[in-house]
Amino acid sequence: MCAQIPFCDDKSNFTDKVVTNNSMYASNTSGSTIVVVLGGTIVQLPNNQDLDGFVMNGANTIFTVPVSGRYYLTYQVNTTATLLLNTRLIRNGSPIPGSIISPIISTSNFSSDVILFLNQNDTISLQVFGIIGVATLIGEGATGASLSVIRLS
Repeated sequence: MCAQIPFCDDKSNFTDKVVTNNSMYASNTSGSTIVVVLGGTIVQLPNNQDLDGFVMNGANTIFTVPVSGRYYLTYQVNTTATLLLNTRLIRNGSPIPGSIISPIISTSNFSSDVILFLNQNDTISLQVFGIIGVATLIGEGATGASLSVIRLS
């Protein structure tokens, strides 16, 4: 039996309906090198895709929401070296408040979680920004970057 959390799939605590009908996960485990520009570079997430109704573009960078609702979004970015890099989620071309990580010292691990209402056909992407340079994601099967989106209601 699940604890009383909104994304639990154990129906015994709820009213016989699972609210997580739409969710997605995608990652980058290949150790990609990203050329970062000040305004931002979208991170490719070509690996381990489980899209459940979400549609991605051909570059594996932009994911389209299938159904309107409240969603939990979480991401992580892990680089091979510490960088004074910033990360954020982008919704329809604009940064999502609360998802922006702007450290004051160099780091190699970035992550954030937000809950917000998304409309059908909104687009979501993961972006690195704030420096002019190169960021190399960890790879060889390890998670260099990932994005999860789970509909709560």
